[in-house]
Amino acid sequence: MSVQPSGDTRRNPKWEQRREAIIDTSARVFARQGYHATGIIELCAANDLGKGALYHYIGSKEELLAAIHDRVMDEVMLGANRVAAAGGSPSEQLAMLGNELLDVIHRYPDHVWVFLHEFPALTGARAEQFRLRRREYESQVEGVLRAGVETGEFRDVDPWLAARAWLGMHNYTYLWLKPGGRLSAHSVGRPFAEIFMHGIANPDAGEDASSRRVTGPRSRRQ
Repeated sequence: MSVQPSGDTRRNPKWEQRREAIIDTSARVFARQGYHATGIIELCAANDLGKGALYHYIGSKEELLAAIHDRVMDEVMLGANRVAAAGGSPSEQLAMLGNELLDVIHRYPDHVWVFLHEFPALTGARAEQFRLRRREYESQVEGVLRAGVETGEFRDVDPWLAARAWLGMHNYTYLWLKPGGRLSAHSVGRPFAEIFMHGIANPDAGEDASSRRVTGPRSRRQ
């Protein structure tokens, strides 16, 4: 049976810090073993906690999975909000969105693995929240692509389909874009933007639009 922490405990900074550490450690365990193959006993061992102590921080195994998903979506949406606030042309915004997304994947490889592989294990309200947050981000990418089509900067592509091509291109990097590896998020972001932009750029938009594609304001995280 889960032991639910009190409201006062939840507001305690030490409790929050320990809970965040449990989320990070458990993400590594799930990424290595898989969500369904990992038991509470293994999570307790990895976090050096007994069952009662683990439940003091995480109400259930699924709550822990949801927290990992929230960690990824929180970071992704913070980046998306920075891009929206920065403004710029559609191509500049798309390049910045790519930089932000790659930065999250680079910093949280285990969390992203769990995010992409284990979301079907979420149920009920948790599954619905995940779908809504994911759709919010997808809609922002689609909006940038739609704006590019409307201004003539991009070809008359289907924003929904182009967004999924863009997302697939970036999300797949979780397999090889690792901290301490040969490539950084920044070194991947620029060529990715150039490759994708060459595919959707409107050749009739002129040289001015072409020169703006990946040279505008960049993400704050480089």
